Amino acid sequence: MLYNLPETAGDIIVVQATDTLTAKDYTETFIPLLEEKLATHEKVRVLLYLDHGFTGFEAAALWEDAKFGLAHRNDFLRLAVVGDADWMEWLAKIADLLAGGETRHFTSSQFLQALHWIDGNDEV
Repeated sequence: MLYNLPETAGDIIVVQATDTLTAKDYTETFIPLLEEKLATHEKVRVLLYLDHGFTGFEAAALWEDAKFGLAHRNDFLRLAVVGDADWMEWLAKIADLLAGGETRHFTSSQFLQALHWIDGNDEV
């Protein structure tokens, strides 16, 4: 499941993933939110929080993510991947190679630092 968090405002999107991320999460939650933001902002800043209950992506979600990433690779200013699993650092590195903006990984305890970073505070 994917949830839009209250920190979402202006050109900032903050979403929380729990359980399994599905293609429906992309098509019904994330993509409409992104398109809404891009209608009024040239680029967006995204924080993706993969919480302790996050178990992974279904195959169709990975496909949606790949299609989405290619279509919108230049629409991101910053992307923060927040979560504690070791593989999340690699996810952030891959996203940094594919996305036009900057990508960083933060642990769950660094959620507020990640939020400040996507908002443009480079001191984090």
